[in-house]
Amino acid sequence: MTKLGHNSKTPLLDGVDLPADLRALKENDLRQLADELRDEVIDAVSVTGGHLGAGLGVVELTVALHYVFDTPRDRLIWDVGHQCYPHKILTGRRDKIRTLRQGGGLSGFTSRKESEYDPFGAAHAATSISAGLGYAVGRDLAQRDNSVVAVIGDGSMTAGMAYEAMNNAGATDSRLIVILNDNDMSIAPPVGALSAHLSQILSSQPYQSVRHLGKVVAKKFPRSLSTAAKRAEEYARGFLTGGTLFEELGFFYVGPIDGHNLDHLLPVLRNVRDSDYEGPVLVHVVTKKGKGYAPAESAADKYHGVAKFDVVTGKQAKPTPKAPAYQNVFGAGLIAEAEHDETIVAVNAAMPSGTGLNKFAERFPDRCFDVGIAEQHAVTFCGGLACEGFKPFAAIYSTFLQRAYDQVIHDVAIQSLPVRFAIDRAGMVGADGVTHQGTYDIAYLGCLPGFVLMAPSDEVELMHMVATAVQIDDRPSAFRYPRGEATGIEMPARGTPLEIGKGRVLREGTKVAILSYGTRLAEALRAADELGARGLSTTVADARFAKPLDHDLVRRLASEHEVLITIEEGSIGGFATFVMQYMAQNGLLDNGLKFRPITIPDAWFDHDKPEIQVEAAGLNAKHIVAAALQALGQAQVESPARA
Repeated sequence: MTKLGHNSKTPLLDGVDLPADLRALKENDLRQLADELRDEVIDAVSVTGGHLGAGLGVVELTVALHYVFDTPRDRLIWDVGHQCYPHKILTGRRDKIRTLRQGGGLSGFTSRKESEYDPFGAAHAATSISAGLGYAVGRDLAQRDNSVVAVIGDGSMTAGMAYEAMNNAGATDSRLIVILNDNDMSIAPPVGALSAHLSQILSSQPYQSVRHLGKVVAKKFPRSLSTAAKRAEEYARGFLTGGTLFEELGFFYVGPIDGHNLDHLLPVLRNVRDSDYEGPVLVHVVTKKGKGYAPAESAADKYHGVAKFDVVTGKQAKPTPKAPAYQNVFGAGLIAEAEHDETIVAVNAAMPSGTGLNKFAERFPDRCFDVGIAEQHAVTFCGGLACEGFKPFAAIYSTFLQRAYDQVIHDVAIQSLPVRFAIDRAGMVGADGVTHQGTYDIAYLGCLPGFVLMAPSDEVELMHMVATAVQIDDRPSAFRYPRGEATGIEMPARGTPLEIGKGRVLREGTKVAILSYGTRLAEALRAADELGARGLSTTVADARFAKPLDHDLVRRLASEHEVLITIEEGSIGGFATFVMQYMAQNGLLDNGLKFRPITIPDAWFDHDKPEIQVEAAGLNAKHIVAAALQALGQAQVESPARA
């Protein structure tokens, strides 16, 4: 057992390194342990930044789950992972908790490679019930008897995958326990002593035995009477507890119970653990996001994601931005267009501020739609809007759009519907790590016929591309932009539409050509300066469009230079592939042209500072220079580090 004597304010927690240590405590010590754990989470996140509110809301639930269940033998699967910091502290990672989301440190989410107490990695929503059912069925096939517990937040319950999983689970006899962490009262009726008492009764063995006897007796009666009796029992419990929806999906519903009251949590969890009920059980737990930390409880977002902060005041140490964030540039650009076009509407999937649409919603509340964590629905919803003559902009993170890929193809692209995709968080994203890196959208959209793909090199270009997308009314289009601050150049009040499929040349040269797609253009210009200093005259061009590709520009660069380098903050199979395909098919590689594509390497990149990730991926000026020198036989190319 690890003794962490550095913090005398947490004497009980100092003696808990693993859940086995927790289970050795007396039950009446758990309240104090939970208080110490909450203080530790607050202190740790004040140092590292990260997701705070959700974790504070599940402190008591985390303690209760590890106390009642025999983890890691019993599988505890957290949804999304925002709420997993208390879990990490109790599962042997307290000594590293102040490395959260930093290079070489702990992930901000659950991670199978990090701990055996993380049976399933999760950073996107609504995966826990599906994974839990897989674990439960696998356990049954292997004839084991451990418990499987999935903890899902009610935010994730807006995602259709959760209901798909419950529908499947409800049709099986596999014993799966789902904890619904209802942390903003969006589902729950009032919670109190009566509800807790009912929950204990409904989850108890005597009730289960009587219920089982009732089922046996009911089978002796005609089917119509048996069905009626079953319905009567389900609706009676649904009327008392609010669980009719889950009963209809095949779950035995227990709750709601106070997720901060250990006297309510522990007996219900024990009853559920020890029940011989065949099939899935849902325990409805009501918690308060940000619980126990006044600044978080009073904040509109309950301190969902925070920078480093002062524990006493709650003030976050956010640096003064030198330039607006790209998502806010997009929001401003869209507002400027919507002022002149009443058919422009905007859609996001539970990320209004993250996508820059919060200001749009304030200006045009009837033209902005937050559909919840439901990207599949968002895309098809936009398709329907487009059919009615509106101009929908779907503002979705690159990695979140992955969840709606079939809808992008089937419901939008095949029908050539003019849905405009504003793809945020394209490229490296820093502390959120590998699960949120927008690496693949160029490739996964570029292979679809008819799509227009754009990428701005700076905030002014982004304004122009918003204006361009408004004008594209006969097919789908997309523009990608990174997380973080823009370059700080002066922006116009409104963008100017670009000529579709045409790039631009920023610097003329004769020996080396660099063709950039997106915000690596600044690094391309720096590389040109260094190459020029070496006597290598360099052309720099901004592609602007990946589809349709500027064939004239590519032909000119390939024909008039000895070396052509493309660079993009995207995966293999993206922009460079489109360029190479065109050159190969048109004989531009037949006369000795030295072509060097620079992409994000075929590897996973863990959480770190964005500049370190970009350096590791080999996307900086020095890597462009090295590629040019290697192509000319003057130096060996510097291989980017692998994550």
